[in-house]
Amino acid sequence: MHYTHLGRTGLKVSRLALGTMNFGPHTTEADSFVILDRALELGINFIDTANVYGWKTGEGITEQIIGRWLAQGGGRREKTVLATKVYGKMGEGPNDSRLSAYHIRLAVEGSLKRLQTDHIDLYQFHHIDLETPWEEIWQAVERLVQEGKVTYVGSSNFAGWQLVHAQGIANSRHFLGLVSEQSLYNLTERTIELEVIPAARALGIGVIPWSPLAGGALGGILKDNGARRLSELTQKRLEKHRAKLVAYESLAAELGEKPADIALAWLLHNPVVTAPIIGPRTLEQLDGSLRALEINLSEDVLKRLDEIWPGPGGEAPQAYAW
Repeated sequence: MHYTHLGRTGLKVSRLALGTMNFGPHTTEADSFVILDRALELGINFIDTANVYGWKTGEGITEQIIGRWLAQGGGRREKTVLATKVYGKMGEGPNDSRLSAYHIRLAVEGSLKRLQTDHIDLYQFHHIDLETPWEEIWQAVERLVQEGKVTYVGSSNFAGWQLVHAQGIANSRHFLGLVSEQSLYNLTERTIELEVIPAARALGIGVIPWSPLAGGALGGILKDNGARRLSELTQKRLEKHRAKLVAYESLAAELGEKPADIALAWLLHNPVVTAPIIGPRTLEQLDGSLRALEINLSEDVLKRLDEIWPGPGGEAPQAYAW
């Protein structure tokens, strides 16, 4: 396994993060335990979840599964950099979501209880809250850090200007602030190259791509089509990008690599990227993901990938202004 620093921090995390959104809805608890144990064996120490995963309001099903896994002991907690999120709806009350100090306080206590731990290594804002001032958010989080319940703080689904705004206020409070940003980023979705990536690079914020395989579309979907049932969203991606996927899978075959591994390797070549989030449903998928760490994409291959999957044209404002 390869490791890198989480943003500008001294914390080292694996270059692949284990996403757990499937745990509960699609992967049984027993199989989830097997995947988590195997991840540690492979050297993956970065585990990402969220209080809303499991998709039953207020229950935190996925966090509960991870908590019962950690409770088995054997050094599981000590070997794990544990990341979860706050923002989503956790009840029916008017303050059971978003980023008010009131909700943050309740949410972190709920996550700690479900995860059966006394601290969260990376506490992430699952979405921007335009209704709550940053002074309130940072005051609440600073208290959690002082109490030892949270170590680092990250964001998710933020725009570039929102990263800068949040970090500017954190700096004025002499607080470390954001160390990571979890964004939608893959070969088919490259919008963050305009402003999020440049902002993250300038601020020392590590980018954690979610949906690195575009919901499976970059995982060899043409070859597998018919072999497995596709979700409605994945089927739409297939129809939208069919011509590009033909070229992409042909390039992967030419290189002798699996399409999924090329997609992950492409993300890993970007120095701003800390760790793409992989969400395996099976051990086979987990083991297969490690191949991406060994793939070095040449300038020629990177150019060909840009031709197949053109991005926004570079970074703002040069991408659209003289």
